[in-house]
Amino acid sequence: MTAMAMPIVQVLHMSGGVGETSYANNSSTPKKVMMRVKPILEEGVNKMYCTNLPTVMKVADLGCSCGPNTLLLVWNIIDIVHETSLRLKVETPTFQFFLNDLFGNDFNSIFKSLPEFYHTLKQDTMCLINATPGNFYGTLFPSNSIHFFHSSFSLHWLSQVPNLLGEEAKIRDDDKGNVHATSMFPPSYAKQFKQDFKQFLRSRYMELVPEGGMHLTFLGRYDTSEYISMPGLILMALNDMVSENLIEEEKLEHFVVPIYFATLDEVTEILKEEGSFFSVERLESVKLSWDGSSLDEEGDKSFKDESERAEFITRSKRSVFEPICKAHFGEGIMDELFLRFKNKVIQFLPKLVDPVLVISLTKIA
Repeated sequence: MTAMAMPIVQVLHMSGGVGETSYANNSSTPKKVMMRVKPILEEGVNKMYCTNLPTVMKVADLGCSCGPNTLLLVWNIIDIVHETSLRLKVETPTFQFFLNDLFGNDFNSIFKSLPEFYHTLKQDTMCLINATPGNFYGTLFPSNSIHFFHSSFSLHWLSQVPNLLGEEAKIRDDDKGNVHATSMFPPSYAKQFKQDFKQFLRSRYMELVPEGGMHLTFLGRYDTSEYISMPGLILMALNDMVSENLIEEEKLEHFVVPIYFATLDEVTEILKEEGSFFSVERLESVKLSWDGSSLDEEGDKSFKDESERAEFITRSKRSVFEPICKAHFGEGIMDELFLRFKNKVIQFLPKLVDPVLVISLTKIA
């Protein structure tokens, strides 16, 4: 059964376990982003906490995935609230965290790391951690029950594969399925993202307490022909493999990645349309290289050369895209595919830059 035939909820997940290509061992780029935007998270958490002062603070991490970043988020929020409680001279609340992702997520790896995590907590901190599998584009929690939502590197994934219509389908067929190589996504992808994001906002509005908060980060795109997307680079490698008869052309023609990178303007417009729901506290775009480093910096000194940097990027992206590629093409070509992907990374390295969209919202009571 191919990825197109399988329900999305079965194939959309990061590579589980703790192996060499697992997400757990290749998620330092999202961690860099989390640390970079932590001051914005701190602002949002403090605004919600100082307004509500809950005795039991309920937080949901939507698209939590697996690996160390999941519990890093939990630790960061506890630390923020603890420091604020000391400043306000109030008792630190009991924390209840709900870790959400699709059903194929490796929740077991998170559970196995909990004993060590609990051991590191301050003795007077009560923290309850629950798994809440399900699709975050729909309802997950009772109305008015969650104080704070967090979601990182998840909202660019669509709820379903868009139906390409008429001329869109023809363009895709002419380009061997390569709808992601540049900034020019088909209009149906933008339409699906808009529909999904609106549904996400409406669901969270119902579930948040009055004056509840939300912190979102996800990948965007630059609206320029120079822009190259991650799935676009994978499709370039797949096209080369088709030309060398390593993959059937028909296989590539039916391969679709249900992902959309919105521009900052698109997201701004959607938030304006849904303006009755939330107050937009922060809406920013952070320009980062694919290895998570800022373009304002001189470069990441941990890489000795471009090949090592490309290997780091490849391992990171493989942990994200391998499950959906494997479901469609089979496991046998994965090493070859990502070796070619690495070569493409080296070729296009200066252009491999993404805007990370950062949004902080407060529910209007």
